[in-house]
Amino acid sequence: MDQVFKALADATRRRLLDRLHERGGQTLGELCEHIDMTRQSVTQHLAVLEAANLVASVRRGREKLHYLNPVPLHEIQERWIDKFERPRLRALSAVKRQAEEAMSDKPTFVYVIYIRSTPEAVWDALTDAELTAAYWGHSNVSDWKPGSRWEHVRTDGSGIADVVGEVVESDRPGRLVTTWTSPENEGRPEAYSKVTFDIQPHADIIRLTVTHEDLADERERADVAGGWAAVLSNLKSLIETGSPLPQEPWLVPND
Repeated sequence: MDQVFKALADATRRRLLDRLHERGGQTLGELCEHIDMTRQSVTQHLAVLEAANLVASVRRGREKLHYLNPVPLHEIQERWIDKFERPRLRALSAVKRQAEEAMSDKPTFVYVIYIRSTPEAVWDALTDAELTAAYWGHSNVSDWKPGSRWEHVRTDGSGIADVVGEVVESDRPGRLVTTWTSPENEGRPEAYSKVTFDIQPHADIIRLTVTHEDLADERERADVAGGWAAVLSNLKSLIETGSPLPQEPWLVPND
């Protein structure tokens, strides 16, 4: 939290966060366009924001795309604001969200988590049917070849898939890209979202970045934000301790 407040104390860094809030996925060049300082200075500010986990970056070929990571800001809101002003702020937030939905493109959610593991173990935890069943409540089923179908199948023995899609990219153990939709919307491209898993090793830890793109609206973005936080916390527990969390984290009430 000290790093978060330090990062927010600088006006330029707050401006960079505002730019990423307006539009995620910007390159360094795009972020420099309206800031009167050198690229090196902007890079240093972005490094401080990344160290505070306020910004997540994702490689796309030669480009490095930057996204706002709202999790630390949400933690500040819960600790310092919500408990005092929750009813009034929720009403204002609902008005703001409806206005933004009417004028914005499809939103993107980015989540970053650090795991003591190897790239291969994290890859297997995302793709192995038995491992995903242990921490996700569903089995991810596919041969994980580009162009193949994948299914997110319930573990209750019913064989029902709640999510289906296609494997877009599969580069073990570093990068996996899949499309997501409900079975009833299969075959309707406009109803698909896209999830990218970037697995980056650093010494004995892994930086796992999950980018969920082409979401329908801000309400769906809020839903997947809570879902990814719960699932990835459970994945981290399974890999680092050998067991998932003692209770299913997605069942924890918000209030």
